[in-house]
Amino acid sequence: MTPDTWQSSGTLIGGQRSPGRAREGSVTGHLFKITRERAGLTQQGLAEALGVDHTTVQGWESGRRPLASVSTANFRSVQRTLLRYGADPALLALFDVAMDADAVLGRTLHGGASTDCATHPLATLVFSRTSTHMIAWALTGTPPAALPAPTADTPQRRGPTPDGPLLGAAERSAFFDRLRRYAEVAHRAGENGALLRRQALYLCGYDTAPDTRAWIADVRSRQARVAHRTSWSRADARSLATSLTRYGDREPLQRFVERELADDAGEQANLNYWAYWFGLDRLPRGDDSFMGSCMAWDGGALLRRLVDRLAPDLGCIDLNVHSVWALLAARPGLLSVDPALRRDLAGRVAGLLDGGTVSARSRRELDALHYGLKMNS
Repeated sequence: MTPDTWQSSGTLIGGQRSPGRAREGSVTGHLFKITRERAGLTQQGLAEALGVDHTTVQGWESGRRPLASVSTANFRSVQRTLLRYGADPALLALFDVAMDADAVLGRTLHGGASTDCATHPLATLVFSRTSTHMIAWALTGTPPAALPAPTADTPQRRGPTPDGPLLGAAERSAFFDRLRRYAEVAHRAGENGALLRRQALYLCGYDTAPDTRAWIADVRSRQARVAHRTSWSRADARSLATSLTRYGDREPLQRFVERELADDAGEQANLNYWAYWFGLDRLPRGDDSFMGSCMAWDGGALLRRLVDRLAPDLGCIDLNVHSVWALLAARPGLLSVDPALRRDLAGRVAGLLDGGTVSARSRRELDALHYGLKMNS
């Protein structure tokens, strides 16, 4: 495609919006900026390589012209150009999840008065850790764990530039207010609103407003009155409990482990969800029913990721300990596959047993892990 074709098609440089919606593509735009900078390209240099005006590149990076408005064919061409000029493939692989994050932010902030449970992005796709962290990047300023660290030879930025796609305080407040409204509407919709409710509640846990903890606890109390056990009610309980750990309240999560993971179905759902959360199940999921199914995922890869979460300062440490224990109870042979991982696990188990930061149940499970590790040494 020639530069003239790109210009005349209106797709590569399209997507301009009114000033009131100027940050709708901020996450994807900032990722694009990082990708360009780490490839050693200037805005002008990339614009020349693409055959567009440098203001187009500026618009993409600022979010004023969302990359999601560029046609798929043209955006793939942009990615191939970046790759040809030395862009990190790991960064290019994150653009789809960044667009998902912008879709959530844009729909919640700019969706008008509609609170349709069926069409919100959080109602139609189960978000993984990477996609959830992409959204949180705009809410907390913390880069996603999947974002590669810059190398030592990454060019330094000149002048004052944002370090991330963090929304302004007023935008963050509006986002959380509207997300609460979606969660409430989804709660009244029952099982039909299950996915939106669960994911909206989890994201609300990033809200630092003084009343957030009480609001989440109230939703949890109402949800606890749901008598029947389904995959989505377990997922709700998990999201609510993990959200409350951000405020130092670990009792709901300990109760979740005690009650909801007390049978084989609960254990299977928990491990299936971890596999999806960490990206080991690469199929897109439109609801939470997959947690109760028989899934094929790499047990060794899941164990490595769970072992990394055996850190005493994590609020979800009791769930993490139980998940490692349950995985090894189901697949004890994993301990013999990777000696380095076994040593890492042994060190973390010993540290947690010495630290006294876990529940009595977790201590029993850690003792069992410690014994099993000794038997397999």
